[in-house]
Amino acid sequence: MAIAILGVLVVVIAWATVSFNRFVAQRQTLDNSWSNVETELSRRHELIPNLVETVRGYAAHESDTFRHVTEARAGAAGVSGGPEAHEGIENVLTVELRHLLAISEAYPELRASAAFLDLQNELVTTEDRLQAARRLFNGNVREYNRRVESIPSLLIAKLARFPKRSYFEIEPSATEVPSARRTD
Repeated sequence: MAIAILGVLVVVIAWATVSFNRFVAQRQTLDNSWSNVETELSRRHELIPNLVETVRGYAAHESDTFRHVTEARAGAAGVSGGPEAHEGIENVLTVELRHLLAISEAYPELRASAAFLDLQNELVTTEDRLQAARRLFNGNVREYNRRVESIPSLLIAKLARFPKRSYFEIEPSATEVPSARRTD
């Protein structure tokens, strides 16, 4: 009888150890995939001043749009932390970038500018990479949260304080130009 109890105890301890170690590995994966999202956000933030200056050269009277984009970029670049901290300001920045890109619709010479086209292509690439990094991060969050909420691993999650993680949801690509121009 004692051998059976000892055997069950060894199995439970082994299971708990494996489950705990898996949570640790998933937490590291989440942190790494979030780092990839932050890298793409930073890349996006670095492109914006050049894009604003290029558009300003062709559409200097669009000062409200430039100010809105610059303020949103400064706010987004100054944020640190996880997805919750970034979501709101990144969504504002996406909307403002769309308005900036919409200006090009009214200026054919801007759309023909090699500098503008290069920056726009780089922004498209960055937006694609950001969305890919976001999808990977959210997939990792989904798998991690599934384990946090599933029996029997939720026991280890509660005991070892592995909380649920938040998804990172942002507006669709800033390169999707709205059809109507802002009138504020």
